[in-house]
Amino acid sequence: MTTSTEPLELDIGVGGMTCASCVMRVERALKKVPGVQDASVNLATESARVFYAPSPEMEARMRRAVRDAGYEPRTQAQADALDGAVSPWAGFAPVAIGLLLSVPLVLPMLGDFFGWHWMLPAWQQFVLATPVQFVLGARFYRAGWHALRAGAGNMELLVALGTSAGWGLSVWLWLTAPDSAMVHLYFEGSAVVITMVLLGKWLETRAKRQTTAAIRALHALRPDVAHLIGPDGEVDVPVAEVLVGDRLVVRPGERLPLDGRLLEGSSQVDESMLTGEPLPVVKDQDAALTGGSINGDGRIVMQVSATGTDTVLSHIIRLVEDAQAAKAPIQRLVDQVAAVFVPVVLGIALVTLLGWWLGGHSFELALIRAVAVLVIACPCALGLATPAAIMAGTGVAAKFGILIKDVQALELAHKVNVVAFDKTGTLTVGQPRLVALVAAAGVEELAALRAAASLQSGSGHPLGRAVTAAAKDRGLHFAPPADVQAVPGRGNEGLVDGRAYLMGSLRWMQELSLDLGPLAAQAQAQQRQGATVSVLAQRAPDGLRPCALMAFADEPKPQARAALDALRARGQAVVMISGDNLGAARAMALRLGMRPDAGEVMAEVLPADKAARVLALRTPPGGGAPRVVAMVGDGVNDAPALAAADVGLAMGSGTDVAMHAAGITLMRGDPMLVVAALDISKRTVAKIRQNLFWAFAYNVAGIPLAALGYLDPVLAGAAMALSSVSVMANALLPKRWRPSKPGAQW
Repeated sequence: MTTSTEPLELDIGVGGMTCASCVMRVERALKKVPGVQDASVNLATESARVFYAPSPEMEARMRRAVRDAGYEPRTQAQADALDGAVSPWAGFAPVAIGLLLSVPLVLPMLGDFFGWHWMLPAWQQFVLATPVQFVLGARFYRAGWHALRAGAGNMELLVALGTSAGWGLSVWLWLTAPDSAMVHLYFEGSAVVITMVLLGKWLETRAKRQTTAAIRALHALRPDVAHLIGPDGEVDVPVAEVLVGDRLVVRPGERLPLDGRLLEGSSQVDESMLTGEPLPVVKDQDAALTGGSINGDGRIVMQVSATGTDTVLSHIIRLVEDAQAAKAPIQRLVDQVAAVFVPVVLGIALVTLLGWWLGGHSFELALIRAVAVLVIACPCALGLATPAAIMAGTGVAAKFGILIKDVQALELAHKVNVVAFDKTGTLTVGQPRLVALVAAAGVEELAALRAAASLQSGSGHPLGRAVTAAAKDRGLHFAPPADVQAVPGRGNEGLVDGRAYLMGSLRWMQELSLDLGPLAAQAQAQQRQGATVSVLAQRAPDGLRPCALMAFADEPKPQARAALDALRARGQAVVMISGDNLGAARAMALRLGMRPDAGEVMAEVLPADKAARVLALRTPPGGGAPRVVAMVGDGVNDAPALAAADVGLAMGSGTDVAMHAAGITLMRGDPMLVVAALDISKRTVAKIRQNLFWAFAYNVAGIPLAALGYLDPVLAGAAMALSSVSVMANALLPKRWRPSKPGAQW
C-alpha cells in the first residue's frame, strides 16, 4: 500500500481580518503549523487557501492556529450564510449606537462655528464616550491584544492605542482639574474615531458583498430538484441524489439540473449565464446539455453524464473561486510593506509625541498629535486594493464567458505585444468540408471514399469527421477499422476489410516517398486554391500505392476579421499558426485580412513544434526587449503551445476540457472574446494600480500631516474610513464593464 504525497488543498474562512497586517499574521500562523507547505490569505474574500501534507487532524490544527492568532475560523457553510441572505443594513446596529452616543459629543464643537459656546458636563461626556470606547470598541482591544501576543501589529492595535490614549487623557484632565475650571476634553475624539472606523468597515463589508456577486449568481444557477424518470414514473428528487445515467425530465422554462445529452424532444436552450452568448441554442437529439442553462419552450428528456463537482458549472465556479482567492504577483509588494508598516507607524507616533513634548508644548497636545498619527495610518485600504479589484474583474469577465483561471495571466495579459492564433477552430469555423475527391487510375471513387470513411470513423480530427460526413451524405455504409494507429500531426493507418490503408497529409506521404504520379498536379492546384489536401494510400506487396486525393476547405468565423483588426488597433501584432500547407494557410489568411508577406502566417507547423514557434515569437525581428506573447487555441491539441505562451487563452465550448488548458478560458468560440479578455485585464490592472497608488499616497501624505499637527484625531478617523471606502468603490467600477462591439475604438 502506498501513501499519497500529493499536497491537499483546503479553503478556510477567516473572520475578523481588517487590514494587510492581519493577512500577514494569519499567513504566518498557518505556515507555522507542521505539515503546511504554503498558505495564501485574501482579505477581500476573507479566506485562506492552504496546501498541506496529508496528516490526521490537520484541518483542526489549522483552524486552531487561526483562532490562536486572534481570528475566527469559519466553515464554508458559515461563510455562505454570512455572505448570502443578508440585508443591505446587516451589521449596522453598532454603527447606529455609536452615532447616537457620539452626536451629543460632537454638537458642541459644531456649535462653536455658529457662536454657540456650550459644552456638556465632563461626567456626561464620560458616560457617553465610555460605552463607545469599551463596548463598541472591544473588538479593537481583543484583536490588538492578539497581535501584541503574536509580536505583530494591525489596524486594531493602532485604533486601540490611539483612542485609549485620547480617552485616558480626557479622564486624567477631568479628574485633575480644579472644581470650577472648564477644561477641554477629548472624549468626542475617541468616540468619533471608533464610530468612524466601524462605519468604514460596515461600508467596506457591503462593497465586498458586491464583489462576490458573480459567485453567488453562479451558485444560484443550480436547481435544487430534478424530475427523475424512475420505475414508477416521474418523481421529484433532490439533485444531490441523481446519478450518472439517470433520465431526467426538464419542463419548459426550467433550468437544466446537470450535464447530459438530449434523449427525447427538442428545444432551444439559453446558455447566456454560462457562455455569455445572448441567443438561445437549438438542441436536438444527442445534443450536449449543460447544467444551469435554461430550457426553452420544449419538454425534453435528458440522460445525465456528470454530477456534483464533475459538471461544467462546478468547474466554472471553481475556476472563478480560484482566481478570486489567488494572490496576484503585485500583491507581494503590498505584503512586504504590511510586514513592517505597523511597527514603523508606532515608531513615528512615538517620535511625534516626544518631538512635540520636548519642543516645549504640553504633553496633552503632544499626545493628541501622536493619536492622530496612529488613527490615520491604519492600512485597511492597502490590504483591499488588489484583491477587491481582482474579484470585481474576474466576476464581470465570467458573466461574459471569460473565465480567468490564473491571476498571473490576468495581470500579464495587458502587456501582450503579440497574439498568436491557431487556425482551425479558432479563426475558422473548424468544420472543414470535403470539396474535392480525385480517385487514382483504376480506383472507384465511392470505394475510395468508403475506405477513407472507415479508416477515419474513430477519429476526432476535423478532417476525419469531414470524410465520414461526406460518406454518410452519399449513403455509404462502412465498418469500423482494425489495428488503427494515429501518427500525430500526420495522419493514421489501419486495416479496412483486411487491407492496410494510410490517410494523411501530403507532407507525410512525401516522408514515406509515395509517388503520387498524375495526382501531384491535382494536389498543387487544390493547394493554390487554399484547400487542405490529404491522400489515401494502400500498402501493397510492391510498396505504397496512392488511391485518392481529398481536398478540404474551411470557412473563417464571422467575427475573426473584426477581432484581428481590433487587436491591431490596440497596437498588438497578430500571427496565425497552422499545420496546413503554405498555400492553404496563405489563402485563409488573405480571407481574414492578414498579411502573409509581413510574417503574420506560419504554415506547416506540427503540433509538437507549435510551442517552439510561440517561444520564438518572444524575440522581436529587429532585436530589443522580449515581447509578451499570448496564444489562442482550442486547449487540447494546442496545450503545449498554450503552456509555452506568456498568456494562454483556450477557446472552447463549455463542455470542453479546454477549461483546464490555459490561464484564461473563453467559453464561446468568438474571436472577439480575445479582445475582450485583454481589455478586462487592462482595466483590472489599472484599478489595482490606482488603488495601490491612493492607498500608499494616503498614508504618505496623511502621516506627516498628522505628525505636524494639521489633522486632529476626528478628521484622521474620518479620512481613514474614507480611504477604505473609496478604494472599494474604485475597485467595483469594472463591474460596469461590457465587451466592445466590432468596429469600436480602443
